[in-house]
Amino acid sequence: MQTPLMIMLAAGLLLGLAAGFVMHRSDYCVAGMFRDLFLFRSTLLPRTLVLLVGLSLVLFELVRLSGLVAFPFPFFGPPSGVNLVGGFLFGIGMVLAGGCVVGTLYKLGAGRFPSLLALIGLVAGSTLYAFVHPGWAAFSRMLALPTRAVTLPQLLGLPPWLLTVPVGCLLLGLVFVWFRQGRLRQHGVVEGYLQPWQAALGLALIGVASVLLLGMPMGITTSYSKVGAMLLTGVAPELVAGTPYFQLQPLNYLPPLGGGPLTGGPGPLLDGVALVQFPLIIGIAAGSALSALLLGEWQLHLRLPWRQVLSALLGGLLMGLASRMAPACNIWHLFGGLPILAMQSLLFLAGLLPGAWLGGLLLTRLVMPPVAE
Repeated sequence: MQTPLMIMLAAGLLLGLAAGFVMHRSDYCVAGMFRDLFLFRSTLLPRTLVLLVGLSLVLFELVRLSGLVAFPFPFFGPPSGVNLVGGFLFGIGMVLAGGCVVGTLYKLGAGRFPSLLALIGLVAGSTLYAFVHPGWAAFSRMLALPTRAVTLPQLLGLPPWLLTVPVGCLLLGLVFVWFRQGRLRQHGVVEGYLQPWQAALGLALIGVASVLLLGMPMGITTSYSKVGAMLLTGVAPELVAGTPYFQLQPLNYLPPLGGGPLTGGPGPLLDGVALVQFPLIIGIAAGSALSALLLGEWQLHLRLPWRQVLSALLGGLLMGLASRMAPACNIWHLFGGLPILAMQSLLFLAGLLPGAWLGGLLLTRLVMPPVAE
C-alpha cells in the first residue's frame, strides 16, 4: 500500500479513537440530544451543537480558503425532498435505537448490549436498502429540487465566506453569551468526565482534522451497507453480484495527502470507502472502550426487557434504511454538512427534528409505558 494511503488509514484510526474517547467521556449522544429536547425540554446539548457548528463553519472555511481540500466534500450532491424524508425516518430510528450511527459505536465500545442490537439492525437495514434502491433513486429524482447547486452559497451565487463566516461568528457570539450566563455547563459532572461544551469543542477540532487528513468530515454509513454486502456474499454471491446498488461507485475523489484518486461504494470490495471509514468505525469503538476501561466502568449487561430489545433492533433497522435513503447520518450532516451550508444537510435537519419528536412519543408510549399503580 502506498505511503499516503497508509497515513490515511492511521489518521482515520486515530481520529476515531479521539472521537470515541471524547464522546464516551462526555456521553455526547446526538440521539439523546434531540430526544431530551422534546421529552424534557432540555436545551443544554443543543446549545453545545450550536458551538460545534459555529466553530466548524469558520474552521472549514479557513481550510477551503487554504486550497488544501476540494469543496464541497465527496458524497454531497444537489438537494432533493428525500433528504427531508430520510432525516425524518432517521430521527425516529435513532431515538428508538438509543443512539445514532456513531453513538451506537461508542456505546457498544463501552459494553452496552442494546447498542449491539442496534448495530445488527443498522447493518440489516443498510443491506435491505440495496433491494429498494432503484425505486428510491427514481423517487429521489422525482423530488429533486430545480438546482444543481450543492451548498447555499452556490445557490445564491455568493462566495462561501460571505455566508459561512458571518453565520459562524453569529453562532459563536450566541455561544459566548450562553457561556457567560452559565448555560453551557452541566452540573454534577463527576471527576474524569468532560463537560458537553468541551466535547463539542473537541469534536469540532476532530472534524476539521478529518477534513484536512481524509478530505471529508467523519462519516461511516456506507460501510454498514458494505459489511452487509460482505456477509451476504458468503451465502448468496450471485445475489450480491446481480444487485445494481452494490455495483455503485459514489466515491471518486483525490485525497489531500495524495496517492492518486480513491474510488469506492457499498459493494463488498475493500476499496476507498473501506480505507476511509473502516478505521473510523474501529477507532470510535476502541476509543470509547479505552475511556471506559480507564474509568473502571466497562461492563456488559445482557439482561434487557423484551420491549427494549425490539426497540433497539427495529430502531437500528429503520436508521440503517434511512441513512441510505437520506443519504448519510446525523453526524455527517450536522457535523460536516451544516458547516458548509450543504442544502442536503439543511433539509436533513428539517426532517430530523419532527422525526426525533415522533420517536420520543413512540418510545414513551410503546417501549417504556408507565408502570401501573
